[in-house]
Amino acid sequence: MPHTLQKAYRLLAVSDIHGHAAGLQQLLDAAAYNPRTDQLILVGDYIDEDPQSRSTLELIRSLTRDGALAVPGNMETRLLSQPGEHTAAELTLRSWLRQLPTYVEADGYLFVHAGFRPGVPLEQQTLLDMTEIRQDFWEAELPAFAGRGIVFGHTPTFKLGSAAGKIWRRDGKIGIDTGAKHGCRLTLLDIHNGIAYSCSTESGRQRYTDFCVDYLDCW
Repeated sequence: MPHTLQKAYRLLAVSDIHGHAAGLQQLLDAAAYNPRTDQLILVGDYIDEDPQSRSTLELIRSLTRDGALAVPGNMETRLLSQPGEHTAAELTLRSWLRQLPTYVEADGYLFVHAGFRPGVPLEQQTLLDMTEIRQDFWEAELPAFAGRGIVFGHTPTFKLGSAAGKIWRRDGKIGIDTGAKHGCRLTLLDIHNGIAYSCSTESGRQRYTDFCVDYLDCW
């Protein structure tokens, strides 16, 4: 089910964290995130293939307890499909993941992990498409139900034509997966003000220390 939110003071979004919990926490601190006055939306793929990355889910869950909203990514749906015995803590996390909304509507924007299937009404969109779709979505016209626009991750922005580590925006779509999984950058976007807080995820001495703030032109 979707989640609809009334207008917040600041609307912040981050996607495709892929286990970089320390980087995410740094960005939230740098942006002076305050859950009492800001709305944070987390757009999926919190974990990576490395089982150690699953500890990031504890941070995401903690943020949602304080008021952040989260949707699942394809990594989370893949995790839920894995059979086997699980600890009590793992079962609790799985139960929480299953209850996440498939998309979020906030201040006229739609937030979804991968995108939406063109020509399909919003209420008929599938979880598979919302967590897996790529080119069919970002090359299509903005759907009528999109409102002010669609904020999505899943496809790294360098594959959409942006410079590595940079936000992508075109025709009402905003791509915020800036390639954390690929050693590029993890980005927290202040949507109302057009400010991108980012840090490097490249392995080595620069990881999380190469921090920058971009004020986006023509936002």
